[in-house]
Amino acid sequence: MAIQRQLTNERMSQIVAHNGTVYLAGQVGDDMSAGIEQQTRETLANIERLLDLAGTDKSHILSVTIYLKDINADFAGMNSVWDKWLPKGVAPARATVESKLCEPEILVELSVVAALP
Repeated sequence: MAIQRQLTNERMSQIVAHNGTVYLAGQVGDDMSAGIEQQTRETLANIERLLDLAGTDKSHILSVTIYLKDINADFAGMNSVWDKWLPKGVAPARATVESKLCEPEILVELSVVAALP
C-alpha cells in the first residue's frame, strides 16, 4: 500500500497515511500568547481539521502523546478542555509528558495517530 502525504514541505508532512492509519505531525495552537485552555482548544481544532482532511475524525484516534511545557501548572487546565472535546467511550491510549518545546510561548503540543474508518 502506498504512503500518502498531505501538507508537505521540505521538512515534514502534517498528515501521513499508510495501511489504514493516519499520523499527524505535532500540533500546537495559533495564539501563543493565550493560556493553556485556549492553546489546547486551538490545538484540538487544528487536529480536527487535519483528521477531516485525512478522511477520519476524533472518534477514530488510537493514541495521543501530549507534551506540556509545565505539567504541574498546565495538566489540569489542558485536561479540562480535553475532557469536553473527546466523545464519551472513545478515549485513546494516551501519554502526557513535560517537555521543553520549540518555542518558549508554546504551552502544549499534541501528536496524534488515528485509524481510517
